[in-house]
Amino acid sequence: MDNSVDEMIIIDAMGQPCPMPLLMLKRALKKTGAGHFLLKSSDPHSQQDVSRYCQIHQYGCELTQISANEFHYFIEIK
Repeated sequence: MDNSVDEMIIIDAMGQPCPMPLLMLKRALKKTGAGHFLLKSSDPHSQQDVSRYCQIHQYGCELTQISANEFHYFIEIK
């Protein structure tokens, strides 16, 4: 078992209209390359954008809808 602890990178895109949540995720990925990310978004259209982007790049992505206007994406990139 790997004893290293990966730090989760939090990307707060609350209040940002699409495509900003996806662009903010791309910027964070460019800086770090790999890791665990939590993207917070209030735009319901981000569901399609972020999910599709992760699917194309074969990133692990789990969506949790916190409320009607809050979506959390847990993204794992190896």
